[in-house]
Amino acid sequence: MKITKILVALSFLFAVTTANAGTLTVTGNMEATYQTDSGKTTGNPLGIDRELKFAGSTELDNGITVSVMQDTGDTLLFSNSQIAFSNDMGTLYIGSDSDPVDSIDDVTPSAYEEANGSGSGTYVDIGGSAGDTGLGIKVAVPYIGAVNYKFYPKADGSKNADNAASADTNADVGSANVVSIVTSLGDLPGAGVLSGATLTTGYAKVVNSNVASTDDETQLTAALNYAYGPVKFGYQKKYNNQGQTVGTTDAIFYKDDIIGVAYAVNDALSLSYNRYESKRHSNSAANVDQTTTAYNIGYAIGGMTIGFQSAETDNANFVNAAKDDTKTLGVSVAF
Repeated sequence: MKITKILVALSFLFAVTTANAGTLTVTGNMEATYQTDSGKTTGNPLGIDRELKFAGSTELDNGITVSVMQDTGDTLLFSNSQIAFSNDMGTLYIGSDSDPVDSIDDVTPSAYEEANGSGSGTYVDIGGSAGDTGLGIKVAVPYIGAVNYKFYPKADGSKNADNAASADTNADVGSANVVSIVTSLGDLPGAGVLSGATLTTGYAKVVNSNVASTDDETQLTAALNYAYGPVKFGYQKKYNNQGQTVGTTDAIFYKDDIIGVAYAVNDALSLSYNRYESKRHSNSAANVDQTTTAYNIGYAIGGMTIGFQSAETDNANFVNAAKDDTKTLGVSVAF
């Protein structure tokens, strides 16, 4: 089955032909932040985030566009990479970038950061296969929308060099299948009244243990976003069952609800209210609901954005009565 999936995807490439001269671009961003955390020792409140991305593309004589990318992390060491082949049918890609579910972990609108984007609260995100190397395909399906599917032959966290395999790295881990669909509801037949509404759904199945009598990791999400003039509203639900690695241990799972409401005062200034609630279900720990409420301000000046977030978390890290309240001021520049 795994071989069949790979062969079907590779057939998309047709034939290899000569290529025309390509292009190379370098983009990136840097952000400086000032953060305080009430009830904790702040220490030095200044922080820096930086990222570079190298991207290139060329076109083959048969009309297929070949593109490559390589980005870096905060330490400017190489991080994710990808090679993609595109034509009118869609895009076939290979690499450790573009995980379908990781990219939609929280798609509710915000003026600056997600509800927990500035470090208030400790949540368990979906899209845990991001960073693994896999084979994916992106296609546009009439009425359904943009479909992104990725198959990981071995979700063991390794990023192999060429002419290499991961062998027994995390030997008990199996494969993963991940898919996301983004549907513009206004494009559906007779649904013009829904113009401005977008439905985003995602599903991931990860064999995180080949041990007998263990459940696979399962992730589900659905988000409905609606834009009307300067106002954007979004509501998202997530289900994250982390599966089992030992058959006698019950799986821990989370049910999350996210709300985001953003208002564009003008072309430069935006305000938002964001709320993230996570319910943990575990047979070995106290099950309390962790909730973060955040207020954001964003101001864009060309390629520079100034953002502010005030976030308050109740039952932080799923500990009853624990608080984690942060205030963050950030200045980011894209180039």
